[in-house]
Amino acid sequence: MAQAGLTLYSVGAVKPVSARTYVAVDGGMSDNPRPVLYGSGYEAFDVDHPLAQRTVPVRLVGKHCESGDVLIDEAWLPEETGVGSVVATPVTGAYGYSMASNYNRVPRPAVVFVADGRAREVLRRETFDDLARLEVDEKP
Repeated sequence: MAQAGLTLYSVGAVKPVSARTYVAVDGGMSDNPRPVLYGSGYEAFDVDHPLAQRTVPVRLVGKHCESGDVLIDEAWLPEETGVGSVVATPVTGAYGYSMASNYNRVPRPAVVFVADGRAREVLRRETFDDLARLEVDEKP
């Protein structure tokens, strides 16, 4: 199953800091806790430039403002990758959604199956209403 899945992220920020460049994406440890839990390793590529040489070493990080929210400690991306780019992490398999959480009240992403050139959404992206549906409105 690992090879059957990949995760897509939108780049929200690129920050060069001394010896390394940080690329922050719109997901992170809530949709893929495997790197922080037990060190699973991944690669990354820019969806718009899949065959470009990946010459820029970056740390791919999530949006959760946690020191452990690192998806890939040392990813290699093309120079063209920037804010708004879509970055794919292949071989994320079946565990992504089953291990995902609403950490920091972040909704889980959609799940899309693709076969024979056709895409089909099988789980929609969560909304804030989904997150709040279990809250009780009681006043003391």
